[in-house]
This record gives sequence, C-alpha cells and structure tokens, in this order.
Amino acid sequence: MKLQQLRFICEVAKHNLNLTKAANELFTSQPGISKQIKALEEELGVDIFIRRGKRFVGITEPGKEIINKSQAALSDLNNLKSIGSEYSNKTLGNLTIATTHTQARYALPPVIKQFREKYPEVRLSVYQGSPAHIVEMACSGEADLAIATEATSLTSELAMLPCYQWNRCVLTPPKHPLLKSKALSLEEICEYPIITYDFTFTGRPVIKQTFEAHGLKPDVVLTAIDADIIKTYVELGFGIGIVSMMAYDPSRDTKIRAMDASHLFESSTTGIGIRKNSYMRGFVYDFISMFAPHLNREAIDSIVNKQGN
Repeated sequence: MKLQQLRFICEVAKHNLNLTKAANELFTSQPGISKQIKALEEELGVDIFIRRGKRFVGITEPGKEIINKSQAALSDLNNLKSIGSEYSNKTLGNLTIATTHTQARYALPPVIKQFREKYPEVRLSVYQGSPAHIVEMACSGEADLAIATEATSLTSELAMLPCYQWNRCVLTPPKHPLLKSKALSLEEICEYPIITYDFTFTGRPVIKQTFEAHGLKPDVVLTAIDADIIKTYVELGFGIGIVSMMAYDPSRDTKIRAMDASHLFESSTTGIGIRKNSYMRGFVYDFISMFAPHLNREAIDSIVNKQGN
C-alpha cells in the first residue's frame, strides 16, 4: 500500500469520480490512476469504486470507509509535516484561507496587511466562494481556515471559532422616499423592490426568516453573491438594497445612502472554521488573533478541543 494510492482514491472521490479532473489535479495520467487504484483494490481484497466499463460510476460501501480512513491518514501525515516545519522554521510556510466576497473585500484587508508585515515569508492565499464551497475546502484540507457567517456550523467536521457579530443596513439612491422615514420598519421596506444577497449566501436566511415571522412577503427582484453588485443596481434605481453594514463606506459609496437596519434583523456571527484534529502552526494562531483579538491561543485551543470531542 502506498500513500500515492490513498491520494488517488481521495482525489477521484473529491472530483465526483471524474478521472480526468483527478489526473489533472495530481499532474499524472488517467491510466496511471486507474492502474494504481486497481492495485490497491487487489491488495485490500475489495472494490473501492463501482465501474461501468472503464468509467467509475459509484463508490462501494467498503470503498466509502476506505476513503474516509485514507483522508484521515493523509490529514495526519500533513500534521506531522506541520509539526516538523513549526520547529525547523517558524516563519516559513503556507496559509490558505477560504472565504466569501464580503469578508475578503471588507473585513480581511487590514488583517492580511498586518499578517504580511509580521510574516513576510509565509505564502498567503485567499480563495473566494459560496459558504458551501468554503466549508468543503476546509473539510478536504484545501484550505486551512474557512471564514464565513454561520455556514461553518453546518458540518461536524469543523470546529467553529466565533469572531464577531454584524448586522445590516438598507441602501437607497440619494433622494429615495424611504430616507424620510423617522423609524424604518419592515413594512416600509416591503413597499419597494429589494436587492439582496443570493439565497445560498451570507445573511440571506436571516432576512427571509425575519420577513416571514412578521407575515410579510418582500419583493426580491434581484439577488447577488457580493455587496458591490447589489450597490451597483441600487445606484441604477432597480430597488433598495439590504447588505452588511461593513459593506457601506460613505466616502466611497457617494451615489447611495445607508439606513441602519440593526433594529429590524437579528445579528449574524462570522466565524472561523478549522478542521478538527488538525495541527495549527504558530502563524495560524496569530492570524486568527489578528482577525478576532479576543481569541488568543489558549481560547482557540479550548474551543477547538471542546468541539473536537
């Protein structure tokens, strides 16, 4: 049994049984992957994948267990490498963060600047995606940290560190009638077409649930995956926007106005998801503390250990 074979079966499973994509990701050939997987199956005495001709069309029951154990073994191997790196050179390494547009655009820039100044030799990568994709990247080990709102709690594979709470504002063009409101209400908001986050993205369930709880049916005419697109269409007069407060900057967003809506919607919590039982190097702890100053190393370990049991 070879580690390479374990990587092959995990990569094939990750790419929904697409051998071509798995081969491209691993910089090898499709026949080479097939040959090594067949050799592993013969050694173990069970089929891992269900075949139709030369195509993989499913995973057998023992195959699912073998892939899970292989993923755990590869994760442990990465932990061993991280431990070695931590003691041989504490300022060299890689840190990959998966997050949403809002976090990458508005929350992370000052943190990344601070981190780069302290750890100039650490290769920092930031990937944007949907909450589901972010969680998937962290669970598979593609990302060290997943930063999103509430989505990190949707899987038992990640320990979640609560970082900060935020709420929403309503965006309008400069002379919109809603700006005359003395006490903004949900009923008033429902009088106008609404532009907000996509159903699968940060904060959307809270908005939807709030209106439903009050028996209201807002006219959502457009959804987008990031606040900048929402602001653009508000500027064009398509409707009013509901976005995170952090997404509005009066010095930049001169063609729109914002109204505080924190009294209308429940606060949301942005958290950092960490794969359970993963080894974190010192600079990872530092990054988390820079993003959420209340999370020192002791607090991080306490939360991760508690959720990991």
